[in-house]
Amino acid sequence: MLFLQTIYANLADWGPRLLDALWTSLALTVVAFCLAFLIGLIIEYLRTRRSALVRSIAKSYVVLARGVPVLVILYLLYFGLPGAGIILGAFAAGTLGLAIVYGAFLSEVFRAGLAVIAPGQREAALAVGLTPVQAFRLVLLPQAVRHMLAPLLVNLISLLKDSSICALIAVPELTLISRAIMSESFLPLHVFALTAGLYFVIAWSASLAVRAIERGMALEKGQSKPGKAAETLATQAI
Repeated sequence: MLFLQTIYANLADWGPRLLDALWTSLALTVVAFCLAFLIGLIIEYLRTRRSALVRSIAKSYVVLARGVPVLVILYLLYFGLPGAGIILGAFAAGTLGLAIVYGAFLSEVFRAGLAVIAPGQREAALAVGLTPVQAFRLVLLPQAVRHMLAPLLVNLISLLKDSSICALIAVPELTLISRAIMSESFLPLHVFALTAGLYFVIAWSASLAVRAIERGMALEKGQSKPGKAAETLATQAI
């Protein structure tokens, strides 16, 4: 009880600062995830090309990005690039570093999601006049999204948690501000218990939202007629 009373007594001071930092963490997560989503799509598209060189470059990117720790990439961007005359702000370096790493992870999600689509879907899209890029974007990807929602959510939640690493390059996100409050109050257990609670609420809310979306898609799928998905999507695209 005393533990909760101490948190409540300091909430007026800690609350606004932690909420501002939480918004920074959320902004960092959303921007990095959007960039990672785009990178992942590009990498997966390149891995399906006929050119062996292009496929090798895409595969090498995935191996390197997944094999190097996030913190090392952040240090390279924030501390290393200024030596080459390129200076990135803390938020920009954090966003780019997370996007580089998670772009590789999301490309694997896209690969697995697209693997469940029958080859005939792409052939049908090409047969009605779509280009390979249009077939990928307008026919294959919308169908694959159904199979990718859960893995995308897992990566989004992981990205939110990994955004705390950006505290080490001075991004004023939730972990860094919590550490500052801890240094002022000398109450590390109270401060970080509250911080952990904020992270948990966001991650739990995101999981509930995606579960609701998955249930809605399952109901929609059960009510729709099977087959001819590529023809319908391609006709709409044209």
